[in-house]
Amino acid sequence: MERKVFTNLGPDGDPSALHERLSSSGFRRSQNIIYRPACAACNACKATRVPVQKFELTKRWRRIVKKNANLVRGAVRPVATAEQYRLMKRYLMGRHKDGGMSDMSISDYISMVEDSPVPSVVFEYRLGDGDDAPLIAAAITDVMRDGLSMVYSFFDPDFAKQSIGSFIILDHIAHAKELGIEHVFLGYWVKNSDKMDYKARFRPLEVLDGDVWSDIEHQR
Repeated sequence: MERKVFTNLGPDGDPSALHERLSSSGFRRSQNIIYRPACAACNACKATRVPVQKFELTKRWRRIVKKNANLVRGAVRPVATAEQYRLMKRYLMGRHKDGGMSDMSISDYISMVEDSPVPSVVFEYRLGDGDDAPLIAAAITDVMRDGLSMVYSFFDPDFAKQSIGSFIILDHIAHAKELGIEHVFLGYWVKNSDKMDYKARFRPLEVLDGDVWSDIEHQR
């Protein structure tokens, strides 16, 4: 049975400082809650982050970047839009139809985007310049002093052949590099999990084991 330890990132005190401190200890944010797995007899869920200054584009990554060169990233305030919600529903129906989020309502999506007591942004990826260009992908991202934390990303399933999910991560890494930020936090990884093992491809990748961040090679 899954267990979690969590706390509220409420308006009292300094929620941003608490968020950054706990993120470095393997916590993840969901709206105004920050949590970490705390199962009694299992520690399979490992927090992950990419040390962006050490990351280099391989031939494979360069191909993916080239495939998505027609996408234009724009940073918008964390205010939910109907356009984003429609894209999210297409993504969930196309990729995670049986998942726990498949019945997400517009009010659920608004809460997901807007109920954040810490600095966050929605990166929109459009097929060309301008707000009227088709929205192809989006990523809800927290902005911290030492990193970008990818809360949730989604995309048009018709573009899956362009490896657009990987491209969004690569673009976050590139953007963090430009900003001089140290890490991109990718959430939890479970060794040998079909749904989560894609994160292990973004080397070098650091994994939190206990209280120590170490290279994923030490987990193999």
